[in-house]
Amino acid sequence: MVRISDVAKMANVSTATVSRVLSNSGNVKKETAEKVLEAIKKLNYQPNLLARQLRRLETKTVLVVVPDITNTFFSKILRGIEQVAIENDYEVLLGDTGNSLEREKGYLDILRQKKADGMILLTARLESHLLEEISHEFPVVLACEYLEGSDIPTVSIDNISSARKATEYLISLGHKRIGFLSGPMDVILSRDRLKGFKQGMMQHDIAIEPNLIQEGDFSFESGFNLMTKLLALTEPPTAVFASSDEMAIGAIKAIKAKGLKVPDDISIVGFDDIKFASIFEPALTTVSQPMFEIGQKAMELLIKLIQKDKLEKSQYILEDRLVIRETCKEKKKDMIKM
Repeated sequence: MVRISDVAKMANVSTATVSRVLSNSGNVKKETAEKVLEAIKKLNYQPNLLARQLRRLETKTVLVVVPDITNTFFSKILRGIEQVAIENDYEVLLGDTGNSLEREKGYLDILRQKKADGMILLTARLESHLLEEISHEFPVVLACEYLEGSDIPTVSIDNISSARKATEYLISLGHKRIGFLSGPMDVILSRDRLKGFKQGMMQHDIAIEPNLIQEGDFSFESGFNLMTKLLALTEPPTAVFASSDEMAIGAIKAIKAKGLKVPDDISIVGFDDIKFASIFEPALTTVSQPMFEIGQKAMELLIKLIQKDKLEKSQYILEDRLVIRETCKEKKKDMIKM
C-alpha cells in the first residue's frame, strides 16, 4: 500500500508538506505543490480519509431528512442539495421519515452520534423545542417548512402569498364557488396555503364555505378521494385549488371518472410544479416553486454553519411564480348539475 511517506520521498518534500497540499491549507509554493500532485498521480496514492476526518472530528457527510421520498416534489430539492454537496466534497445521507414523527425523531440521533456534520430538514413536524435544542448543538437548516419564531436558518417560498395569488387567478376567471384541497393541518405549509386561500376569497368578498375545504395528505389518492366528495355535493365547485400537484392530478382523475372535463366543467390549480405537471394532459396550471434553488441554498447555508461562518440572515424567501397552462378557463354561466 502506498503511504504518505512514499509520496513525500518521490516529491523530495516532508510528509507535512504533502499533508498541506492534500488539505489545501496553503503555505506551499506552486512548484512544490505541483511536484507533490504529480507524485500522488504516479503512485496512485489514496489518502486515508477516515483518519483525516477523525483528526478533524468531521465526517464530510450531511443528513437530509424528507417526510415522504415517494413524493416527486423532493427530487429536485435533493438534486440541488447534492450538487452543492459534491462541489464541496460532502456526501449526502438520506433519511425518509414516511411521515412518522418517531422516525423523524430517530434521525436526530445520527447527529448526536456524530455520524454527520449537519442536517437539512425538509420536514418540521417535531415539537419545536426538540428542533431548537438540536440546532443549538449541531448545524441544522430547514428547507420548505419552518418554525414560527425560530432562528433556525430556513429556505422557503412565501406560501401564504403564493396561495393567495393562485386563488385570485381563479377569481379573475369568474369563479366564486372554489374548492380547496389542503395538506395535513399539522404541517405549517398546509396551514399557510389555507390561510392564503382564505385571504384571496375574503379580499374579493366571496363567502368561504366549510364544506368546500377538504383536508388531505398531499398524495394523488387523497386528491382523488376528496374531489369525489366535492363532486357528490348538490352544488359542486366550479374550480378547485389543490395544495400539491399530486392532489391536483388525483382531482382531475376523479373529475374525468364522473364524465366531466377539465377545464370545460371544472378548473384546477395545483402547487409545486413537479415535472409531471407539464406533461400531464391537460397540462396543469400550478404554483411553481424553485425546488432546485431551494436545495442549493439550503446546502450552502449548512456548509456555512458547519464551517462556523456568519450568516447574513436566518430566513431566505425565494420567488415562486404562477405557471398558467391548460387546466383553467373562465367560469360557465350555468352551474354544474350532478
